[in-house]
Amino acid sequence: MTEPVVLVSMPFLEVDRPSIQLGLLKAIAEQHGFPARTLHLNLDFAVRIGLDYYRSLAEHRGRQIGDWLFSVAAFGEAAPDPDGKLLDEIGAGLSYLDGPAEPAAARLLGTRERDVPAYLDAVAGEFAGIRVACFSSTFQQNTASFALARLLKERYPGIVTVFGGANFDGDMGLELVRTVDCIDFAVLGEGDVAFPRLLDALARGTDPGGIPGVARRVGNDVVATPPEPPYSRLDDLPVPDYGEYFARAARLGLPADDVTIPFESARGCWWGAKHHCTFCGLNGTTMRFRAKSPAKVLGELDRQARRYGTFRFDAVDNILEPSYLKELFPAMTEGTRDYRIFYEVKANLTRAQLKVLARAGVDRLQPGLESLSSEVLRLMDKGVRAAQNVNLLRWAGYYGISVGWNILWGFPGETAGAYAAQAAVVPDLVHLQPPAGADRVWLERFSPLFTQPARFPLRRREPEPSYRHVYPSTVDLDRVAYFFDYETEAALDPDVYTPLADAVSAWTTAWEAGPRPLLVYRSAPGFLRIHDGRQPDRAGVHTFRDPLARIYLACTERPRTAAAVHRELGLTAPVAQVEDVFREFAARGLMFLDENLALSLALPATRGR
Repeated sequence: MTEPVVLVSMPFLEVDRPSIQLGLLKAIAEQHGFPARTLHLNLDFAVRIGLDYYRSLAEHRGRQIGDWLFSVAAFGEAAPDPDGKLLDEIGAGLSYLDGPAEPAAARLLGTRERDVPAYLDAVAGEFAGIRVACFSSTFQQNTASFALARLLKERYPGIVTVFGGANFDGDMGLELVRTVDCIDFAVLGEGDVAFPRLLDALARGTDPGGIPGVARRVGNDVVATPPEPPYSRLDDLPVPDYGEYFARAARLGLPADDVTIPFESARGCWWGAKHHCTFCGLNGTTMRFRAKSPAKVLGELDRQARRYGTFRFDAVDNILEPSYLKELFPAMTEGTRDYRIFYEVKANLTRAQLKVLARAGVDRLQPGLESLSSEVLRLMDKGVRAAQNVNLLRWAGYYGISVGWNILWGFPGETAGAYAAQAAVVPDLVHLQPPAGADRVWLERFSPLFTQPARFPLRRREPEPSYRHVYPSTVDLDRVAYFFDYETEAALDPDVYTPLADAVSAWTTAWEAGPRPLLVYRSAPGFLRIHDGRQPDRAGVHTFRDPLARIYLACTERPRTAAAVHRELGLTAPVAQVEDVFREFAARGLMFLDENLALSLALPATRGR
């Protein structure tokens, strides 16, 4: 194949980082002898409609507003909502998309009617002479990709289109291949092996139908060979190539200050392989955990930093490889590296481990906290206690690590008391980083809530309503949708969650109003002084001596049981008295009680130790 293969990223991929899918597949194609180039065409649309507006659309994951914008261009007369009825249904829920001089509905209609056709016409010219166009699709990238592929088929009848990405995993990919005419081939699952094999077959003119993981439409049927097991030799993968992203961004005048480089150090989820979190739909059919060697990861970061002149990196891993805490991150502190890194982690990290991460430059974490109730966390199959979640917030804040997290509700078997207890304890936690939000959990395809109806019986389950405004009636939405509406058996009254939602809102307000709330302590042998600046109307100082000081300090490093504290301190009083002391500290809002665990909430006044 002498003509270059083109790898395309369409709206609504975020604009502040390149696509790791495109960068990696370009490098893989060239590793196998196929010239390839990438087109981050999402950037062109972002510039056309405005960055802030685009970011608002790209950040939205539930309602399919982004896919709705391109639906008419993708499906023509078969598009189900040419008149914009979706906008009437959502109504005030679109206010976050209001423009400077027009309401959201008018703005969205104008975008669909004017900007989308002009944009597609402009970018289609970049495909002249191209034989194979490959689209990577995740979340709301489907219809923009279909719209461009449809236009390319009209302008360049000989062009071959290949689709892949998370939106083509499992039944979703098979149904899209069956119903969307502009798709010639799809790679189902990971493409490290299947993609170059498909390119080879296309170059040789041989039948690609037997390649594992490749699907195509034959008549009215879909012919697909099951994918091979998930790729395990991650160290053999080439370094992603992001050159076109940076060149395109510069040409379009996009700011480079906030760009982060995505990198991959592991795939799958080692926790999910043992205990799949009940609401998580990530990984799909590729849960098995695999990780690169520390040397491979460090070498890739060093190369990309030099190549693109940046120090900011985002790991796309779903969970941190535990061995990196002893091998990779200590190595990052050596030499002249000064990286700033994001990782997703499990919330059971200790103070010492968070210190290691902070020293290595990890300044942003997504630990999947999701709740302040151990009762609810057990329903989620999270494998952590609420006290561990709070402790991670404590020490992450102490070491200057920002934490992205949310509070979720809507799980089968939950109780009203679990949410009342969370609402009651929030005022004691306002010195810690608040959640980004508190809301009902989405039902996602591939999650146990979706795939295990016998374990999680639902009264109702149907695709999120906006899907029916995006896809033609010929598409089976049950097979294509990733997000679903649902009702659980014995569901709680929605008013049960209101006090917690209000408490979280007040928490966020307290952080944004400044100065930020604080709860810190200083200590000496047998003496403890806590400065409480969490609530303006109850700021003050708490002083404790001897056994009380020792008991409180014994629970500052990590959550402890009364029996463990009693044993460590060699107290002569019975364990029950230690439990009484825990309750007294909690009554003052100085300690978090989690069933048999107690955690002191104050942090050392001296930072960084």
